[in-house]
Amino acid sequence: MAGVLRAERVWVETFTGLRLDQFGRLLRAVRERGGKGCGWGRPWRLPLPERVLLVAVYYRTNLTMRQLAPLFGISSATVCRVIQRLGPLLALEPVRTPQQAADRLWIVDGTLVPVRDRTVGTSSRNYRFSANVQVIVDADTRLVIATARPVPGTTADANAWRESGLAEHCQGVTVLGDGAYINTGLIVPHRKRPGRPLLKGEEEDNAAHRKVRARVEHVIGRMKNHKILRDCRQHGNGLHHAVQAVAHMHNLALTA
Repeated sequence: MAGVLRAERVWVETFTGLRLDQFGRLLRAVRERGGKGCGWGRPWRLPLPERVLLVAVYYRTNLTMRQLAPLFGISSATVCRVIQRLGPLLALEPVRTPQQAADRLWIVDGTLVPVRDRTVGTSSRNYRFSANVQVIVDADTRLVIATARPVPGTTADANAWRESGLAEHCQGVTVLGDGAYINTGLIVPHRKRPGRPLLKGEEEDNAAHRKVRARVEHVIGRMKNHKILRDCRQHGNGLHHAVQAVAHMHNLALTA
């Protein structure tokens, strides 16, 4: 059975949203992390570039493994093994705190990702079983700095932030959050108090805060162009690997 998709410009750019040179950087990262294989056992049916393309297409389109199999000319079981093997190798490497940390501005927000694995998600305010994923974005470059492991969708953003360990990546950096991150050490909007309206200066601060913080929502919206983040059928660590890989591909798509 011959496959249709190959690691060629037309298929890479159409199905992944990456230019061929950007896809080459993704492929190089996977190769450096040991993606070529363990060196024993039966060799893979597909070469490494096409296996990386398969995983990227899966995250972008969220096609089932039975649908992907004929596109690449392999069995659905092989598709599953490729995704399980290479998915973690596409992960974003968290950005270290820059030397000029005092001049940087990062933004954090949580997003709900619908999941099928009920050990990962819970019935949430979007009326679906979802997981809460925390995402940190650089306000200037719109690059994803880091993402946290998913927690049940009913977890408040402030608690998800405290449990995520992401604060370690933000030492010395100013981080903005919305009103859900009160008492977390982040910069949040001014709150109205009973019987005391906001002062004019506080309203102006909140307006400026909203304008900047909207950038993280735009980034999350672009990440969700990868349909795996609209309905994740992966179990266990599958969602975490998917979010990390999507963040990596998002950053590659923004780079020249």
